[in-house]
Amino acid sequence: MGYRERPDLDYTDASDTSVIQENYFEPSTVENIDTALFNGIKGLNIQAETNRGFKPVPVIWTSAERSYQAKHNRDLRDSDDQVILPVISIERSSFEKSLSRKGAVFGNALPNPGLRGEGGVVDIARRINQKKTANFANATSKRRYGQLNYKFKNDKVVYETFSIPLPIYIDVSYIIRLRSEYQQQANDLVSPFINLGLGVNYFRVWHQGHVYEAFVDSSFNANNNAASLGDEERIYETTVPIKVLGYLVGAGKNEAKPNIIRRENFVEVEMGRERPMVGAIPEHLDAPEKYRR
Repeated sequence: MGYRERPDLDYTDASDTSVIQENYFEPSTVENIDTALFNGIKGLNIQAETNRGFKPVPVIWTSAERSYQAKHNRDLRDSDDQVILPVISIERSSFEKSLSRKGAVFGNALPNPGLRGEGGVVDIARRINQKKTANFANATSKRRYGQLNYKFKNDKVVYETFSIPLPIYIDVSYIIRLRSEYQQQANDLVSPFINLGLGVNYFRVWHQGHVYEAFVDSSFNANNNAASLGDEERIYETTVPIKVLGYLVGAGKNEAKPNIIRRENFVEVEMGRERPMVGAIPEHLDAPEKYRR
């Protein structure tokens, strides 16, 4: 599934309030954060000078299986099953759940057990249930004025409130490796990362409607074997550490409760009267003399 836009809605005219716009979001998971950074680096569209001209540099995820890489992109490796340079690889190195970074929800809010124990902590949206609100309005209109859809102020409005579990903020560290065979290619690869964020080291990545903040480390480590006089392959490698401030909503597939909870408010409270099973006197009839006190 994922983030989808409604094709039947007109998003071009923002002033048209008659159009109800709804966005669908998937819960934020570790895979979402990885995909967001991967798409963000791939979206830079980094190119380098090769023997075939100025060509785009492929971006690969290092944890993927070699069989998948070979089937997904056959041009990534040569006949000796070696990765063709230049290439950009992404590796997730560590997680950190920092107690000093709580994001928008700083306190530790406990789940709301509710009537059925479904949970839910943070309210994200609220809307009017048109059908149930109309039923209450028509019932009141019929009782007071003898007709349906009579114009009056209806105080019995049914709201639907949507809530999610408490977002857990984590720092995910990544290592971007820029590998090339020539110094000119290494310069072409590292320049976009130095220019990323312009005067600061901050940029944003997103996936399935979730936006994450990414920070580039101030120092890049350059490793190469150009000074070696051996016969091994010449490689220029530059590592770019990036830390992404992400958040998790629920425990993913291991979450015991739903990720999105929908609740409705009470608009009318009625208390029933105890009645006998047999021999009850209808309220609209006068009670016989023997039942009067």
